[in-house]
Amino acid sequence: MKKVVIFDFDYTLGDSTEGIVQSINYASGRMGIESPGKDKIVKTIGMSLAKTYEALTGKNNPQEIKTFEKYFKEKADEVMVSNTSLYNGVAKMLENLHSRGLKTAIVTTKYHYRIEQILKVNNAVHLVDAIIGCEDVRLPKPAPEGIFKIKEQFNASLEEILYIGDSLVDAETAQAAGVDFTAVLTGQALRNEFEKYPYASIINKVTDLG
Repeated sequence: MKKVVIFDFDYTLGDSTEGIVQSINYASGRMGIESPGKDKIVKTIGMSLAKTYEALTGKNNPQEIKTFEKYFKEKADEVMVSNTSLYNGVAKMLENLHSRGLKTAIVTTKYHYRIEQILKVNNAVHLVDAIIGCEDVRLPKPAPEGIFKIKEQFNASLEEILYIGDSLVDAETAQAAGVDFTAVLTGQALRNEFEKYPYASIINKVTDLG
């Protein structure tokens, strides 16, 4: 019996593509780096900013990453919320989970306050019981720290938690935490890629949960 349903955000509950592309292009420009292009950027969505920088540049210089994160956040504070939308039916799906007595949470590589802003403009703050953002953990996904924090907050066992996400990072996070995983196919990962990981189910979109 599940007690808590934890969601990733990007490409699971909503779409922030345009805000992310604008923020990465801005950060790249400020650092004198050629824009990697939308196609490459999209493949990094869901990664931490450090991993994103490494994937896009092939470099992992700590000072450069810190600068990249600074410029990304600077632009994201301007454009991210207005360029993010929840998928159709997400609010109703969250309401249905609550009506069944389940707790809902988000564990994301986005900033905690950013998720709060997005939920607020979508009148959905009351539908999410807990948020763990990148600033709330020492290590980002696929480290399981965020899931463990939710586990403690709701006094749940690992068996009582379901984690839902769209990326292989999410599959790895659930595996590392030892919780059941449901994959959604609204991101970049394909069904046959998810099938290489432990999973409870693979669904086309998050609203298929009911």
